[in-house]
Amino acid sequence: MSGRGGGAGSALTWTALREVKCAELEQAADGWGRVSNRADAARDRVEGQLLPVLRNTQKGEAVGAAVGRLRRLGTNFQYIYTECGLLRTTLNSLAHEIRAQQRVLQGALDDAAALRFTVHADGSVAYPAAGEGLVDGKPLAGGTASGVPNPGMVTPSGLVAPNPNAGKAQDIADRVAQAVRTAADADWRYTRILRSLKAQEGLGVPAATWKDAAADAAAVREAAGSYLRNAIPHDASPAERKAWWAGLTDEQREEYLAVYPDQIGNLDGIPALVRDAANRDNLQLLMGKLEGRDDEDSATKLAALREIDRQLRAVPRAGEPPMYLLGIGDQGNGRAIVSYGNPDTARNVAAYVPGLNTSLDEEFATNDLKRARDLSIVSNRHGEPAAAITWLGYDAPQSPDGLGSLSVAADGRAEDGGLAFREFMGGIEVANENQDPHMTAIGHSYGSRTVGSAAQYPGGIPGVDDIVFVGSPGVGVDSADALGVGRDHVFVGAAANDVVTKLPSKGEFAVGASEMLVGGPVAAYVFGGLADRGDDDVWFGKDPASEAFGAQRFEVGAGPPLVGEGRVTIDAHSEYFDPELDRTSVENMALIAAGHANRIQREEPR
Repeated sequence: MSGRGGGAGSALTWTALREVKCAELEQAADGWGRVSNRADAARDRVEGQLLPVLRNTQKGEAVGAAVGRLRRLGTNFQYIYTECGLLRTTLNSLAHEIRAQQRVLQGALDDAAALRFTVHADGSVAYPAAGEGLVDGKPLAGGTASGVPNPGMVTPSGLVAPNPNAGKAQDIADRVAQAVRTAADADWRYTRILRSLKAQEGLGVPAATWKDAAADAAAVREAAGSYLRNAIPHDASPAERKAWWAGLTDEQREEYLAVYPDQIGNLDGIPALVRDAANRDNLQLLMGKLEGRDDEDSATKLAALREIDRQLRAVPRAGEPPMYLLGIGDQGNGRAIVSYGNPDTARNVAAYVPGLNTSLDEEFATNDLKRARDLSIVSNRHGEPAAAITWLGYDAPQSPDGLGSLSVAADGRAEDGGLAFREFMGGIEVANENQDPHMTAIGHSYGSRTVGSAAQYPGGIPGVDDIVFVGSPGVGVDSADALGVGRDHVFVGAAANDVVTKLPSKGEFAVGASEMLVGGPVAAYVFGGLADRGDDDVWFGKDPASEAFGAQRFEVGAGPPLVGEGRVTIDAHSEYFDPELDRTSVENMALIAAGHANRIQREEPR
């Protein structure tokens, strides 16, 4: 159709619209789909077979150069996959919109034929004489009605032609005109998109090209709204989303992955392999989107995305589980959900929620992801396959002075994050292929408050059997019995030198607040002598490591003292997941995650 359409000044006629062969557009879409799928298969072969074999069997500078070229080839294939997928969806969406207007047109033509009206080439409708004249009783003269392209925008005149056929002819003419106008507008929109879907010359796909690809995807998403987007079940349960995805054809799935990788990749309830494929593609689009921006937030997130991309493309070492990207986004402080091990096939699945000052930056991409990787490696040594997830699916509070003040860490972020975490775990539960998978939720620092919030909803956290808190300033409840799994399945690790686990309650802090306005709760701990406080309340409720709370305390390393070697350090708060610095803590958490909590090393509650 391109060339005939053009919006308001379109030369498209109703006869041309009727003759458009939408099946040919869909056949062309199928061809681009096949190219897209072949490019995806080629990328898998390059990155999943050729690169690992080359690295594992060859050494030397020439190998390094070959690896670099293969990496570039894999990226090129991924770009081909993305752009050809967009072409397929563009053509299918165009066919969908044109076919809808053909149905409107055909309905009008059928009505005209039934009434024996004549539809002229210009869309006007001739109608015969009908009715009776008031004076002579003879039929009233026929006439011609011209269509109004947008009849809803025309103010009624209040005049009604006495011939009863006149109104019917006007309705038919208006429907014909509006079908032609809407089809011409669609033709114009999709022509612009198709012209933009072309790559720069050369063998490389630079960042600027991915930036263009991100713009292409946005344009296709906007155009294909009625065709695809409106059917995505955002408000459904994870189980309903799983059923929706299972009910799609292969072609429909491929189109959603091509046009909406951001939405499909973050849709709880659909398979991990699907989410991983969508998010890997969306990762490239996000990097292209952030590339070239000069603001600090974009630069910080871009550095994190590049590090995640580097890790995803790396070949796992012996004993390391593969990575699955289950969520990625640049909204708020950033989003990233990474699993080490396939959570759909693993018998044991643990999800770790980080806390205060966590955001999508290089430190997160390096350190927080490593925590889940190390936990997965150790958990897999205890029997059945295990997957461990780092879940940054919420905006953790950000404190400008590190852990110097928890005053910014109010309950609101935990409530919002808890709801999102609950839905995520519900998706993990329904997507898992095991009859009764063993699932563990782990909260560190403020992340323990977030997990605690998720557990307080009716029914607790979907699918979760055990809950682990480490470095916790409180979880929002005063008893382990309020967390939905029973106190025997709530586990707490609190290092002797971790100041965060001993932060005074808000009431205690208020007593000395006038003397400690700058330092916040940590200063209250240091200077207020609260190590020997009279109760067991901490910042967010009862101390989870206390006897009154009723959880199972497990042994962890003491961590470095708060004051030592001439400096103040809170490193004890960050060592729970490091197998080199606190092997006992990692081993105990791995045993819990692997379903062997009976074997942990226990410690007396406070």
